[in-house]
Amino acid sequence: MSPLMQQLEETARFIQSKINATANTAIILGSGLGNLSSVIEPEFSVPYSEIPNFPVSTVEGHKGRLILGTLNGKKVWVMEGRFHFYEGYTAEQVVFPIRVLKLLGVENLFLSNAAGGVNKAYEVGDLMIIKDHISFFTINPLLGKNENALGTRFPDMSEPYANSFIEKAKQIAADHQIKVHEGIYVGVTGPTFETRAEYQLIKIAGGDVVGMSTVQENIAAVHCGMKVFAMSVVTDLGIREDNNVITHEEVLAAANAAEPLLTLIFSALVKEVAA
Repeated sequence: MSPLMQQLEETARFIQSKINATANTAIILGSGLGNLSSVIEPEFSVPYSEIPNFPVSTVEGHKGRLILGTLNGKKVWVMEGRFHFYEGYTAEQVVFPIRVLKLLGVENLFLSNAAGGVNKAYEVGDLMIIKDHISFFTINPLLGKNENALGTRFPDMSEPYANSFIEKAKQIAADHQIKVHEGIYVGVTGPTFETRAEYQLIKIAGGDVVGMSTVQENIAAVHCGMKVFAMSVVTDLGIREDNNVITHEEVLAAANAAEPLLTLIFSALVKEVAA
């Protein structure tokens, strides 16, 4: 057994020793979106700092806890906060929790994030369902020797975000008169916000929003056979002609304002797809 698999199994065993229950669906909450956990009936929670081999969140807006609870009548794992390449973690460390969740029986992964709007039709506070992504500007977490116990050397990425989940989410949004976009997420390393030229490049490349997370998690999840759904909250609109300045505080404020709508969609989707 490889050192990675040994660590993954050690971590999964620790979590299983703490609670005799599991779930087939997990949610990862991004910047400013941690309050979704307030509508979950928790059965178990543990700080990341107490979990063997787990990284620790260092970003404001990420509480850093793993929860197992009930959302809309269905059991779910919830990660309150994620890990980013820009924090100094390797790509393999960033996706370590995804692989642990797989060992815990997770088949469906829901991702949320705060993102910068590139598409000029988007406004601050809008929600975007991610239908595809561009990963060229960040580090692929599958670099190096393939872990055959997790997945194939060359995973297919023709449907990185499950079309069936996307269609269900669009119907949920329509039923509740929630405006949602459907577009392309461009992953970058951060931690700097993008320059004017970088926003232009991302727009030319076909991106609708840009952010510093999600892509590596998605790749690792697809590699190990999970179905993925992801949504972005548009928290800023890039650098515009009025020479605006983007701050993390503004990003968090916009994410908090949009959170109730994202929570509604995630909660309804969990009810439909979770075991």
